[in-house]
Amino acid sequence: MKKILIIRFSSIGDLVLTTPVIRCVKNQVDGVEVHYVCKERFSEVLEHNPHIDKHFYLENSLKALLSELKKENYDLIIDLHNNIRTRVLSSRLGVKRITFHKLNYEKWLLVNFNIYKLPHISIVDRYFNALHAIDVNNDNQGLEYHINPNDVVDVNTLPPEFKSGYIGFVIGAAHYTKKLPVNKIISVINKLNKPVVLLGGKEDANNAEKIISESKISIYNACGKYTIGQSASLVKQAESIITHDTGLMHIAAAYNKKIISVWGNTIPEFGMYPYFKNGDGDSTMLQVNELSCRPCSKIGYPRCPKGHFKCMQLIDEEKLIEAVK
Repeated sequence: MKKILIIRFSSIGDLVLTTPVIRCVKNQVDGVEVHYVCKERFSEVLEHNPHIDKHFYLENSLKALLSELKKENYDLIIDLHNNIRTRVLSSRLGVKRITFHKLNYEKWLLVNFNIYKLPHISIVDRYFNALHAIDVNNDNQGLEYHINPNDVVDVNTLPPEFKSGYIGFVIGAAHYTKKLPVNKIISVINKLNKPVVLLGGKEDANNAEKIISESKISIYNACGKYTIGQSASLVKQAESIITHDTGLMHIAAAYNKKIISVWGNTIPEFGMYPYFKNGDGDSTMLQVNELSCRPCSKIGYPRCPKGHFKCMQLIDEEKLIEAVK
């Protein structure tokens, strides 16, 4: 088996969660050439991964991508997305495909009827269950994130008080129902005893400024000012990370950081929790248990369907502060 294509189109955290598979395939399949395809806008995430021999990117046209991939004559496809488009792509390439069980039915039961049938297993380990077919096993070395050397952020460019250490607070997330309300973030930050770097996208910049305006400690607003790689560099240099269920959480796990993750409408049982080397990391997962409406989605919503947003409003701030300390 000389040439393998791994498929995962999106997104940041999901791509990072595939890095153990990339590494183990490269290291355990003799003489293999590993190719990877993802969406073009996430190209930065795996661009510098040393275990990938060639990258392909999905932009707008599946047909154009298919034309490029057909030239490679793959021996095997490892489909780590397993949706309609990846199945179509694999079928048209006419190559043997292995994939993983997405547990969509089990997730549907949980979201719609609060019936728990999900196994207590990380998505990473579900990937490896599928790879037994080619005798590739988990080396338990955890996730990886490789930063472009040009993206390393010099801490000396931050305000002087940050040189002695800071907490990274990821205030962004893909959906509203995965984010703490701004007033709770302000309340938490005002109880911390270290400078804080706020991390997120351009869409989080205004919230970051509001947080700064009502906070009593030193805060640096990095939201929307840095690339993914630069944000990863700030995560790597932080003493600890407070985060929602988002891509930077998984990057923090790749760097074996102390992680305090806050869960709203999604739950760790979906299998996307911080994944550490040898399963041994400093991770605290905060959530409001015994809410009959939770989880209300396996992804997220632009607002709380019930209108009360108890899954975030009732997060215990004191437990969060204690976990940081």
